[in-house]
Amino acid sequence: MSIELKKVSKRFVDNVVLDGVDFYVAEGETVALLGPSGVGKSVLLKHIIGLIKPDSGEVWVDGQLVPMLGRKELAALRSRIGYVFQNGALFDSMDVFENIRLGISDERLYADKDHCTDRVRECLRLVNLAEDVGTKYPSELSGGMRKRVGIARAIAGKPVYLLYDEPTSGLDPVNADVIDSLIERLQQEIGVTSVVVTHDVRGAFRVADRIALLAQAKIRAVGTAEEIIASQDPVVQQFLERDLETAVLQSVAESGTSAGPGALSFQTPAARRRASGSGEEVP
Repeated sequence: MSIELKKVSKRFVDNVVLDGVDFYVAEGETVALLGPSGVGKSVLLKHIIGLIKPDSGEVWVDGQLVPMLGRKELAALRSRIGYVFQNGALFDSMDVFENIRLGISDERLYADKDHCTDRVRECLRLVNLAEDVGTKYPSELSGGMRKRVGIARAIAGKPVYLLYDEPTSGLDPVNADVIDSLIERLQQEIGVTSVVVTHDVRGAFRVADRIALLAQAKIRAVGTAEEIIASQDPVVQQFLERDLETAVLQSVAESGTSAGPGALSFQTPAARRRASGSGEEVP
């Protein structure tokens, strides 16, 4: 029930996108894949779902070696994976109900109108959208609503894994926070194993149990938010420098502390779940 890439390399002509990349996501974990735009984060994501094969290395998902799967086995694996596209990828000619229904990969269930009605209603609830949104068309929705419909479609087939490709890209800070909260809540409610591709440092710190930074075709750092911040790798420091001040201010605002040396403190979703389960106060 895990995702693992072992020494994966991929190039397109002379452009080396991934160079001996190791990447691991444990069952029930949310890992954010951070990195600048165009560095290859989405390429890594497509290796997981079998849309791209590596030049070398191994891609394991659910105990299966993905590049070696036949068409039928790959289709079965993909039915266990929900994929949230960067731009929502909704069909303009279909209403929201039909767009979400497309996420039901089981043909028998897809043909069951009562099941589809119940499942679409439940998915709308999970992404905090009213039931009547199902009758609207994508052109009638705001950017944030389209993103949430895309997530609803991704979970319609009750996946074990969720892959998010830049889920907050193009959104204002308020709507980005809504999507971040939704990602965290879905992990808690449906217990999926998630990979969140993003270049948003603050959002990654908020939703992920661990963070991996991809830069210059390699994973430069892996760890909790605190461990990433403490990294002495100049590439990591350079990437964080732009967004770190914003992240500090957000942490201060949420904790109510002063902006001193110890102001920057992030509690991972896993830590918050443990604290909640033990009866401690959860910030």
